[in-house]
Amino acid sequence: MTPPDAAASSRRRGPAGAATRRLRLGRLLLARRWRQSLQFRAIAVSLSLTALAFFVTGSFLSHQIADRLFSERLDQVLASATADFEQVQASFDASDASDRDELQALVASTLGSLSVDGAETERWILLPMDFTSGQTLIPAQSQSPWMTSSTVPPELQERLAEQDGVFWQPASVRVTENGEEAPVIVVGTVVDLYQNSRYGLYLVYDFSEPQRTLDAMHAVLLLSVVVLLLLVGAIVWYVTREVVRPVSSTARVAEQLADGDLGVRMPVSGSHEVARLARSFNRMADSLQDQITQLEQLSSMQQTFVSDVSHELRTPLTTVRMAAEVLFNAREDFDPVNRRSAELLYHQVDRFDALLADLLEISRFDAGAARLEVASVELFSVVHDVVEAAAPLAVSSGSTVRVRSELSRCTVQGDQRRIERILRNLVVNALEHGEGRPIDIVVGASEVAAAVAVRDHGIGMTEEEAAKAFNRFWRADPARARTTGGTGLGLAIATEDTRLHGGRLDVWGAPGEGACFRLTLPRTRGRRLVPDDESPLGLPPDADAYPETAVVTRTGTLALASAAAAAAEPAPPAAAQPTDVEEDRS
Repeated sequence: MTPPDAAASSRRRGPAGAATRRLRLGRLLLARRWRQSLQFRAIAVSLSLTALAFFVTGSFLSHQIADRLFSERLDQVLASATADFEQVQASFDASDASDRDELQALVASTLGSLSVDGAETERWILLPMDFTSGQTLIPAQSQSPWMTSSTVPPELQERLAEQDGVFWQPASVRVTENGEEAPVIVVGTVVDLYQNSRYGLYLVYDFSEPQRTLDAMHAVLLLSVVVLLLLVGAIVWYVTREVVRPVSSTARVAEQLADGDLGVRMPVSGSHEVARLARSFNRMADSLQDQITQLEQLSSMQQTFVSDVSHELRTPLTTVRMAAEVLFNAREDFDPVNRRSAELLYHQVDRFDALLADLLEISRFDAGAARLEVASVELFSVVHDVVEAAAPLAVSSGSTVRVRSELSRCTVQGDQRRIERILRNLVVNALEHGEGRPIDIVVGASEVAAAVAVRDHGIGMTEEEAAKAFNRFWRADPARARTTGGTGLGLAIATEDTRLHGGRLDVWGAPGEGACFRLTLPRTRGRRLVPDDESPLGLPPDADAYPETAVVTRTGTLALASAAAAAAEPAPPAAAQPTDVEEDRS
């Protein structure tokens, strides 16, 4: 037996559900077309306004024509009925009939000889006005047996009973024995038959012909409206097509320019407004192409200059470094002033060497020569190596470095050297600005991405400072002394390394609350994260919600937790087709 819920679900999936889905799909398609097509919007608005104008005009004309037809026909009917009533009353007054048979014969002959109105004979009904005064020698009479007292509207009968005169009222009755009901006008008055015996005489006039005329007119109006709407739609389509086509062409050319095809131009013909727009657009494109070409040449010259200078400095720097090492190793033989000078020279040469290496790396990124050496990377192993290498700095700064995660292992497809460099820059940066407070490193993963967040609780940064954090040589506080000898290019290089992997490097900061850098990487080779891909970790993550898996002790050693998290690593999706991964310069 099918459960009620299953039966209801089956009904929803039936024809009614399919019709609902088609209707919803149609609405979505129309809404998208409305948003994307200026021509469709112009046609829809024009047809809607035209249809509204036709409806208002047609309704007014139809109402006026119907009133005119009805008024003319009613005037004819009332004139004919008045003449017939006078003829009937005169015939009754001139007769000397006194018994029932004679009166019935009089009624039959008099009412049967009523005039013909147009092409149709009037139908009459004779009803006694008072059944209580003995006026039963002539019962209710009618020309057609299917027309009875119920055919006459009660309101009309009551009005005749209240006052004398000729009155009329519309009704709907059968004018033939087996026919359908038709619109009629019932005209009534009071006649005296015998010795002031009052009877209501009602004449029924068929109004089917005016109604058929009105229906035919409505059909013609409707057909005319449809034809005019089609004609207006075709005219609007043609006009908007001629107007929108240059705009669409401009949009396509602009998209090609945005995609990097700087040689594309708009066709120009004539001297009208669209032609002037095309000429102006082409001049703008020429100017942009010239400026972009100049900028590319300047950028290429700059990259070449930086690369050449960096390479040329390698040899003298090596010589200076060797001399500085000799002086540094022999510093104990110098007097205090020379000893301090040898130490400063050694450390500054070491920093200059690191700066030169970073400049060479940046020049490779700028030249598009950076490459990934993709392999399976175990993130926890990389994190532990980075934390262990930074342990002496953590001890000297007084910060406690903790690794937190719900996982026991997490693998990604990437370049281990570059991932390690990213995390080293983030951890060292956190120790630099952490002001001796705890540093939390949180690792998380989903099926498509893995993330590492480095959270400090130091001086923090504003939103404006966070937006500039990845700029080259940028420092939030230039007066703040460096304790790690950084070059100012670490976060910029980390950003480029992240981009090579197709990942994201995000930053959060709040003054007095600290900062958090979150690295999110795709787990499979060849995949690039899109804005809709959520990171497995929040920004900043709730570090206390994750169990502690490792910590740097006061002695500078990395201690792993006794019981690692038992959660299984989320299974990554199937790897994309292997390709050589390089920096995308398009």
